[in-house]
Amino acid sequence: MRLFDTHAHYDSGAFNADRLEVLASMPEKGVEKILNPGCEMESSRTAVSLAEKFPFVYAAVGVHPSDCGPWEDGWLEELRTLAVHPKVKAIGEIGLDYYWKDNPPREFQQKVFHAQLELAEQLGLPVIVHDREAHQNCLEVVRAHPNVTGVYHCYSGSLEDAKILVKMGWMLSFTGVVTYKNARKSLEVIRWLPMDRLMIETDSPYLTPEPFRGQRNDSGKVYRVAETVAQVKELDPDEVAEITMENGMRFFGITR
Repeated sequence: MRLFDTHAHYDSGAFNADRLEVLASMPEKGVEKILNPGCEMESSRTAVSLAEKFPFVYAAVGVHPSDCGPWEDGWLEELRTLAVHPKVKAIGEIGLDYYWKDNPPREFQQKVFHAQLELAEQLGLPVIVHDREAHQNCLEVVRAHPNVTGVYHCYSGSLEDAKILVKMGWMLSFTGVVTYKNARKSLEVIRWLPMDRLMIETDSPYLTPEPFRGQRNDSGKVYRVAETVAQVKELDPDEVAEITMENGMRFFGITR
């Protein structure tokens, strides 16, 4: 099984004790490629640094809605500079998060989201979108930038929204959440979703799939997402792994 974990946060403090060892172990587990998105400036720089250390690791740079409170215009220029690196393949993780009450104000999140979508358009890069409890506003912002395409990571929206996004040329990505008992809505979307618009991810160190819940997540567990998608789509898990590998490489413009 050849696997591409299209969203994992090895910049997270959860990996401080063994980050390099965990990453080095991934090829022997069938994980051939990993995309590490940043969440603010420091983690974006770390994502680039990790991509320099490992040939199979790639980076995205961006500011997450939960971390955008200190945003200043100069950050946009630093993101632009980081994005020139040949292993930076997207702007992300960006978007809207209305779940946490102590997050920055919604209007400010939208301003930062718009600014990073504009940067992506200028650079010709796709985006990685975080949308939590903000489905309507997130779709409105995305629609305001018709020349930008991207992926909704850890997709949690409705089937109706999924159809709109696919029509707009977007991808949807799924995590270990699809292995949970309450994943009915996600499985409904997967059942409908064309296979060429689907990617898999771990969102490590978060959202650990069954039967590993309670443990720290890592890319070695992304096969569980592939297996679950295969079950829903009535396909062989190896076929799902191969298709999602090709999808991820095409989406991020990776040629080898």
